[in-house]
Amino acid sequence: MQTILGSGGAIGTPLAKELKAYTDKIRLVARKPVQVNGDDELMTADLTQSADVDRAVAGSEVVYLTVGLEYNIKIWRRDWPVIMQHVIDACLKHNARLVFLDNVYMYADTEIPHMTEHSTIAPPSKKGQVRAALHYTILQAIQQKGLQALIARSADFYGPAVKNGMLAITVEGEYKKGKKAYWQIDVNKVHTFTYTPDAAKGTAILGNTPDAFGQVWHLPTSAEKLTGKEFIEKVAAAMQVQPRYYILSRFMMGLMGLFIPIVREIKEMSYQYDRDYVFDSSKFEKRFNFKPTTYSAGIAARVRS
Repeated sequence: MQTILGSGGAIGTPLAKELKAYTDKIRLVARKPVQVNGDDELMTADLTQSADVDRAVAGSEVVYLTVGLEYNIKIWRRDWPVIMQHVIDACLKHNARLVFLDNVYMYADTEIPHMTEHSTIAPPSKKGQVRAALHYTILQAIQQKGLQALIARSADFYGPAVKNGMLAITVEGEYKKGKKAYWQIDVNKVHTFTYTPDAAKGTAILGNTPDAFGQVWHLPTSAEKLTGKEFIEKVAAAMQVQPRYYILSRFMMGLMGLFIPIVREIKEMSYQYDRDYVFDSSKFEKRFNFKPTTYSAGIAARVRS
């Protein structure tokens, strides 16, 4: 049995499909789980409740924690530590291996121009501090309690069915409304995006590779170095619209954040757009001989979906 905690969404759904290559027993766990393969075991659970997590993990060989919480620092501070501890406790009790899907918020801002699995952890943001604490919680459980776990990190998402990714919201979403796209801070800086089908396939590979555990892995991501302007142009071309855009400055974020909660939440992460943002997945690519999807192919697939 392989179990996805926080099934559905940008990674949970394609991950469920990828796991069919490894097992015919897949359990999807969420507040409202939805069938993916047709024969998945569905289980309703609240991951902030230890009894629910214990029940969800019982009988599992591998557990994938892919849950996405509301993008709100208060909720992250309240729920993430609780969820992580429940999952670790349940995995230890039931002798299950844990795969945690993570982001890059915990890295120091000086590492953003070239992020690797060895980048310094010194987050400049409140959300990054939460993610760093989760990282250390897992490492401590590995070192002191014998937990079998790995951390799989991704850059910003894009791809089919991605609703909350920056490209989906600020570029494609705006063009669909007949509006100009927008980009944070500096459109001439390089930015990396991870294609969700690649991330799902990579997560499944890691979860089914015993010697991958005990490590941090960057999920497969194109090494192409495109600027924000080039991404806007590629999306516009795929959608057959003019590549019109404007820049969302920190000053504008401050004003908009007074009325729009999500803008207030993303402002502290804007440092990821005032410099090059390069996510290096060469460790994974070399280990598994994996070639990530190109941006042209990924954007075309996203627009068709």
